[in-house]
Amino acid sequence: MKQISTEVVVIGGGATGAGTVRDVAMRGFKTILVEKSDLTHGTTGRYHGLLHSGGRYAVKDQVSARECIEENYVLRRILPFAIEDTGGYFVTTPWDDPAFADRFVEGCRECGIPVEEISIVQMLREEPRLNPRILRCFRVPDAAADSFLSTHANVLSAKQYGAQIWTYHRVVEFIKQQERIVATVVENLLTGERIRIDCDFVVNASGAWAGLVAGLAGCDVTVIPGKGTMVAMNHRMVNTVVNRCKMPADGDILVPIRTVAVMGTTDIRVPDPEHYGIEAWEVELMLDEGEKLVPGFKDMRVLRAWAGVRPLYQEKSAGVDTRDVSRTYTLLDHETRDGVHGFLTITGGKWTTYRQMAQVVTDAVCQKLGVERRCRTAEEPCPNPEDRAGQGLFWKGVPLAQVEAGKAWGRLVCECELVERERIEKAIVEGGATSLDDIRRDNRMGMGPCQGGFCTYRAASILHELRQADVAETNAALRDFLQERWKGLTSILWGDQLKQERLDELIYLSLMNVEFLPVSERRHPLAEFYKYNPVEEVGRAAAHV
Repeated sequence: MKQISTEVVVIGGGATGAGTVRDVAMRGFKTILVEKSDLTHGTTGRYHGLLHSGGRYAVKDQVSARECIEENYVLRRILPFAIEDTGGYFVTTPWDDPAFADRFVEGCRECGIPVEEISIVQMLREEPRLNPRILRCFRVPDAAADSFLSTHANVLSAKQYGAQIWTYHRVVEFIKQQERIVATVVENLLTGERIRIDCDFVVNASGAWAGLVAGLAGCDVTVIPGKGTMVAMNHRMVNTVVNRCKMPADGDILVPIRTVAVMGTTDIRVPDPEHYGIEAWEVELMLDEGEKLVPGFKDMRVLRAWAGVRPLYQEKSAGVDTRDVSRTYTLLDHETRDGVHGFLTITGGKWTTYRQMAQVVTDAVCQKLGVERRCRTAEEPCPNPEDRAGQGLFWKGVPLAQVEAGKAWGRLVCECELVERERIEKAIVEGGATSLDDIRRDNRMGMGPCQGGFCTYRAASILHELRQADVAETNAALRDFLQERWKGLTSILWGDQLKQERLDELIYLSLMNVEFLPVSERRHPLAEFYKYNPVEEVGRAAAHV
């Protein structure tokens, strides 16, 4: 077994892990981040894109509310290119308890969240598609956030400070000496090679998988996987984040993010953070609740339904409803809790609080190792992976302006999201993308109305050319990506999107015959994740229609 050494191993390639490896590296530690999939493959890449003001928790969960508003200001400073300042409304609809509004305002003021009531006339002037029957409207500093870009920004910063980032490396074992973890054994899922990483400390920042990772160290950590289902609509019918002014519930947030609007979410406890379905009733609920905010919402085109799994933590979790679990984060010291030295778990929290979570766990690492090194992540901005000043590439109008400026119409691979060939090549050559889904997370390829109908085969040819892969491996990459896109479509197959998928079916199954192309037996690590039961999924879609 190959053997290397470092000081700190960080497990998890989502927002918290990326924030932690940045903080650890900035404090001068030699560090390696390991992630069993791609960066943002888990919850970070599957949420609704909201930078919380804390207003959502101002009445029910004030600890979380204070954490959110504190970090709201910090992230605006250090990630300006990944934050779109949409602003946010909390609105009282005819279906909401009018008495809650005053409690909401009081809670916001207690938590230090700026809140201002505006007239319905002004609200409709700013957002004319909102329901004119709305009774009250409050403005808060919500915003939209690009969780993909921000994670890569944190990782880029960590690399600049000497950190190593290992994707597709799964932790398989911890080696202990006298109840102290002295090494982490990982398996390279692309090659099968196992590597022993000798280390002084391990940080478990693996989100919904934190309990599984802790179990490898002999520690019992129960993380409650709370599935949240969302739907993406074909366009931004609002340019402001809109929340219902009531206790947190299903289908009460509408987020304009990039080129779409996302309606969410449900909160359902699931047994496995890897495998879960999207039920027809969840989609129906999102559309019904969206109709209360924007009349005509149910008649608009739905592009996709997907779900992320919240890593909720509570010591006594048996029988607990996921809505009743605090959204604050928890630091578990396994030395005092379980007798295992050199091991910490940070779990829970929100995307908005990832940096604060990283600071707390890195402070604990310093304390355990007997050193004093100040955190600077709230002061030093992250570098922009796009090397652009101002807005992020994916905010409205920016991609089109870039294509027009470069007269790049003939170089587009994905017309829906205006992704040029150069960006596909960059994701493969510089970003290390090993699959079409990796490319998607880097530049949104395949996330527009056609859901990969016209860009998949184009990107597959570029992947084949640059990776010099076997034809059977490229065929497998093509099929895996089509499968990944299909999973998010089976529950919304009606209207325009059904017509679109019928066209995609004709392209890939009838014209290209992809179902019978020779594919490699050596499959990508994420291929298993994209499997589905076609009878069950089509049955769900049919039940909805």
